[in-house]
Amino acid sequence: MADLMLKNQWMLATAESCTGGLIAGACTDLAGSSAWFERGFVTYSNAAKTEQLGVDVALIATHGAVSEPVVRAMVQGALQHSRAQVAVAVTGVAGPTGGSVDKPVGTVWFGWATPAGLRSEVQHFAGDRAAVRAATVHHALTQLAELLK
Repeated sequence: MADLMLKNQWMLATAESCTGGLIAGACTDLAGSSAWFERGFVTYSNAAKTEQLGVDVALIATHGAVSEPVVRAMVQGALQHSRAQVAVAVTGVAGPTGGSVDKPVGTVWFGWATPAGLRSEVQHFAGDRAAVRAATVHHALTQLAELLK
């Protein structure tokens, strides 16, 4: 992914809720990432999603923070509030509490914005909090690399 970002002179922004900055951390673990990683937003609370990314309060109230409309607004907000051309956003229920019948623990919504457009999807990961968060980071970055090809 880093090679594709560099080749195209793109910068990446992340907008993270359930991962609390782990995606940004995985990116910046790589030497030279300052050439393609622009910034990360850790928007754990609903207020942070609204204040930092411009997610409409009504959108969260209607659909919940863990939803497709919210993750799409998050990824668009990451682009609008940065100098990046590429963004990834995640919002989910990492557990062990906070799940519901509609959104059980392990439910994570993903959003990716690339020059080719915006994509979103939901995944359901098994395991404890650490496993859900690790799977989320892996999926977010693996899918981003695929979308950039």
